[in-house]
Amino acid sequence: MEPRRRLYDAVLAEHLDEHRQMAFVTGPRQVGKTTTCSNHADRYANWDDPDDRELVLGGPAKLVDRLGLDRLTEAPPAVLFDELHKYRRWKSFLKGFFDSYADRTRILVTGSSRLDAYRRGGDSLMGRYFLYRMHPFSVAEVLHDELPDAETIVRAPSPIPDDDFDALWKHGGYPEPFLKRDPRFTTRWLSLRTKQLLRGDVRDLTNIRQLDQIETAGRILQSRSAQQLVYSTLAKEIQVSVDTAKRWVDALASLHLGFRIQPWFKNVARSLRKEPKWYLRDWAAVDDPGARAETFVACHMLKAVEGWTDLGFGTFDLRYIRDKERNEVDLLVIRDGNPWILVEVKHKDTSIAKALHHYQRTLDVPFAFQVVLEADSVDADCFAHPGRPIVVPARTFLSQLL
Repeated sequence: MEPRRRLYDAVLAEHLDEHRQMAFVTGPRQVGKTTTCSNHADRYANWDDPDDRELVLGGPAKLVDRLGLDRLTEAPPAVLFDELHKYRRWKSFLKGFFDSYADRTRILVTGSSRLDAYRRGGDSLMGRYFLYRMHPFSVAEVLHDELPDAETIVRAPSPIPDDDFDALWKHGGYPEPFLKRDPRFTTRWLSLRTKQLLRGDVRDLTNIRQLDQIETAGRILQSRSAQQLVYSTLAKEIQVSVDTAKRWVDALASLHLGFRIQPWFKNVARSLRKEPKWYLRDWAAVDDPGARAETFVACHMLKAVEGWTDLGFGTFDLRYIRDKERNEVDLLVIRDGNPWILVEVKHKDTSIAKALHHYQRTLDVPFAFQVVLEADSVDADCFAHPGRPIVVPARTFLSQLL
């Protein structure tokens, strides 16, 4: 299993070259955070290692001495703090370390969802870090390991080899199953990851103690990717209050079981405003072909909107549209507050959905695509045809993202 250079290698190389702020790298378990960050670190401290933990608890001065950060070097060494979010006082430790030694070193910090969640609310580290949200391999990342052009953002279309696309579709984008491409391994890997998330991570990283019920909730959510999330229905199924169901979904989303997207309702007559849609983070765990197709594209688009935002290309968000007459478009990218890309996902080629025409016209959206999974690549730019809906192969459209 040959390692592949990640897009995030280019992200971190640019960050370390241009910025003094810390790089916070967050993302799902086993997405490759530690492996990628280690490629750019000269020194390494892992909170799960007892010796490294003792160094951190000893304070910045002890850590600097042990890691040799007070020695003359040609360039400031990069230090990686792995799993530091498990330390109750991690924010105050990093604040003190950065304020004292930012001119002598560059700092990388990896962590799970807690690193992302705990940075909110009275953020004492404001201005001292940039956040990078790491995602699994995507079509574009299989083809490109360099950053996109800041002026155009979208890439030129490129054909992805059939074996790579099939591996993404069947095994998902997490590095181990994607690169190994062994069906038995993928089945076991998915099972173990789900068990660890629904049992171990919930127990260790949340205050939830009803492990059997939240495991049931997690497995229900696994079966409903690409569907609207109705909290009252979920609450009845797991026999908890609606508020508890919402808190549990929040927890499972923060642990990267899945993600929610909210409806877009500005200038949409009789729009739905509250019900989110739910998607699994790993499309390989979705059995239904149509739901897997939509989840596959949604995961790619989430990676793009979060990546473009993290890289400073603008402010992006992922939404969907549905009105009370059930006219729906699966996905909508918002760019700097304005609708930019409409996407309807189909597993096989069909006539263009009427809702694409309707919402492109009423919302004045530049691009509207019906993205088809079972379609060959086309050597043409999807973004060369603004103003009218077009049918595009998923292979081509996704190759132009991130």
